[in-house]
Amino acid sequence: MKRLVTHSARLGAAIAVALAFGAPASAADDVITLGSAISITGKYSQEGKNASDGYNFAVKRINEMGGVKVGGKTYKLEVKYYDDESTPARTAQLLERLINQDGIKFVLGPYGSGPTKAAAPVTEKYKIPMVEAEGASRSLFTQGYRYMFAALSTSDQYLSPVIDLAAELAQKSGKKPADLKIGMAFENDPFSLDVRDGVVEEAKKHNMKIVVDDKMPRDLSDISATLTKIKALKPDIIVFSGHTKGATTATRQMKEMDVNAPVVAMTHCESAKLTTQFGAASEGILCPTQWAETLKYKDGVFGTAMDYNKAFLAAHPEYKIVPYQVAQASAVIEIWADAFRRAGSLDTEKLRDALAKTEMETFYGHIKFSEVGNNIAKPMVLRQIQGGNYVVVAPTKYASEPVVYPRKAPQ
Repeated sequence: MKRLVTHSARLGAAIAVALAFGAPASAADDVITLGSAISITGKYSQEGKNASDGYNFAVKRINEMGGVKVGGKTYKLEVKYYDDESTPARTAQLLERLINQDGIKFVLGPYGSGPTKAAAPVTEKYKIPMVEAEGASRSLFTQGYRYMFAALSTSDQYLSPVIDLAAELAQKSGKKPADLKIGMAFENDPFSLDVRDGVVEEAKKHNMKIVVDDKMPRDLSDISATLTKIKALKPDIIVFSGHTKGATTATRQMKEMDVNAPVVAMTHCESAKLTTQFGAASEGILCPTQWAETLKYKDGVFGTAMDYNKAFLAAHPEYKIVPYQVAQASAVIEIWADAFRRAGSLDTEKLRDALAKTEMETFYGHIKFSEVGNNIAKPMVLRQIQGGNYVVVAPTKYASEPVVYPRKAPQ
């Protein structure tokens, strides 16, 4: 039997080994319990920690502010977790358990598009609303699901802005965007393949040539074969997407093999702790993000994006920066709290309808769901590692610093 984690605040070190603690979901009738199967172990364990830390941080804040009033009664929030071991099939099994054995009626999404794809048919079957923060694959929103809602932008938007930025920078340098070459590699999972599709679509718009288009190995531990091709063909743009482990491998091996390009970008820079792990070798890398602390968003729970950033880092000194996975998980808790208030009921159908009508401002950004459940109100932005810091450089209207171009060779 898989061990359980129930908590309404911090998970701390115990989550890493999936120790059981806390009270069961039915411990009190003045508590609303949200359930999640999430990656405590396996290759997405760091991202799972990011998500659960974000969920728990928001639960703690809302409870400290008095909880959630639903139809004249006030409730505290808590979360019940199971470890899906970074395995989609396990995600589905554990959601069945949460719903059928534990009586969970309100679901928080797992980490990753693969596990979320496994979760959605289960919550749909039982007509249980799920608000998710970490499944970005656009294919999630082509299945006609009525009970799934997502706070984040879809994955095809992650690295496509890099291609637009490269085209803009090339023109400013007197080059034609159509003369630029791209080298890239992606994990063979729903999220990264969607990221790839977004890059390919943007490349076609600018008539750029893709000279390397590889899949990362399953364990994400070695992409030297891809980097050998990239080094020989000298593309102007290098892009990678392989979650945290893929970003770590790419940055390490680019340094070891002396591979560089004027524009280098990859997903999951923050989760991979590139600045901490690689220092100067991470300088100039472009990193797509769903959220940044310098953006001008705010709400009544956390204040501004910067207020949230400072409060989370104070509560979690193990983080040097706040990964966007943390922030969007906290935003999901706010979305649930808002829906409970507006529905005035714990009835799942009334809550589903309230979620569908969500339109709110948060420290994470604007939230408004389309008919298929994706957030259509918040853009992606690009950050660049400059002086060991992540600074927003694109789109221009959100930029806090100009982009450094071309990228210098790794040190």
